[in-house]
Amino acid sequence: MKTKILFISILLFLVAIDVEAQCAMCRAVLESEEGQETAKGINNGIVYLMIIPYILIGAVGYFIYKSKKKSMSIKG
Repeated sequence: MKTKILFISILLFLVAIDVEAQCAMCRAVLESEEGQETAKGINNGIVYLMIIPYILIGAVGYFIYKSKKKSMSIKG
C-alpha cells in the first residue's frame, strides 16, 4: 500500500499540465503586448501563488497523520 501511494505521488509530481491562471481582465490587457513575456511571467506568478497553500495544507495533514499513527502504535 505504501509503495502504491508513493508511486502515485511521484507520478502526479512528474505530470506537468499547462495551466492558464489569468483572469479575463488581465488576459485582455496582457494579450495586446507583443512577445507575451509579461503575460507568461504573470501567469507563472499566479500559479506559484496557488501552489503554496496546497503545499502547506499537505504538510500539516502529513504531520497530523504521522502523529496519529505514532499515538496509535503507542496505545496498541
